[in-house]
Amino acid sequence: MDETPTTRGVEGESPFKGQTGLKRIWNAFRYSLDGLAAAYRHEDAFRQETWLAVILIPTALFLPVGGLDKALMIGSVLLVLIVELLNSAVEAVVDRVSLERHRLAKRAKDIGSAAVLISLVNVAVVWALILLDTQI
Repeated sequence: MDETPTTRGVEGESPFKGQTGLKRIWNAFRYSLDGLAAAYRHEDAFRQETWLAVILIPTALFLPVGGLDKALMIGSVLLVLIVELLNSAVEAVVDRVSLERHRLAKRAKDIGSAAVLISLVNVAVVWALILLDTQI
């Protein structure tokens, strides 16, 4: 049997699920880069948060705080990007299913937005606690 993406795999699942080894890792890496590029190109919030990360991550590296504090500061910033990517994915799927107004679509989008807000509050709290503790 021909092992093309359209004939391989379990029925109802992605035909790309059967890939293994280095080819799978390389493809996953490429898809991840495609996702980052798409988010940056199409999502204003992700673009803004990326620029915030470009400023905050080097700042954290140069602040006179301990390694664990630096890790927490950088991790909190990266968490915002992760949550924003997931929120954007939820929004894209909701819009793909239907553009009509629906209470469940609104709920899904609002919950994703709330997750982003909480991750941003987390950045503010982590940075404030560390900076106030070190009295910079």
